[in-house]
Amino acid sequence: MTDGASKAWDGDLVRKWLESRCAAARLDQTAADRRGYEARDDYDKAAAEEWVCRTLKTTARMDEQSAFAGQIKELLARDEYRATGIHDDVRFDRHVRAALRKIARMAKANDGFANMLRYQG
Repeated sequence: MTDGASKAWDGDLVRKWLESRCAAARLDQTAADRRGYEARDDYDKAAAEEWVCRTLKTTARMDEQSAFAGQIKELLARDEYRATGIHDDVRFDRHVRAALRKIARMAKANDGFANMLRYQG
């Protein structure tokens, strides 16, 4: 078990993490676009991550852990997500939900937001 629960919530760190993930997702979209047809899923996955991070960072609810988690729950409750330039709406929605669940786990554990590396597991 990590000591993430004992750390204080840091809204600024979450903002920085979301900004770094937006930038990484844009780079991933560009790389997938260059690879062409066979990289459509990679493009949609990166577009979904960018959509999630951009949506979350444009709100002012990051200063409190429970409010941030509530916002993620609201986004997960949506039936569909709209974006332009994607290849497959169903695949994009699936990737959005996966990215939201990942961030929800991170928010619940208050762990992982310090990892600013481009490639994350």
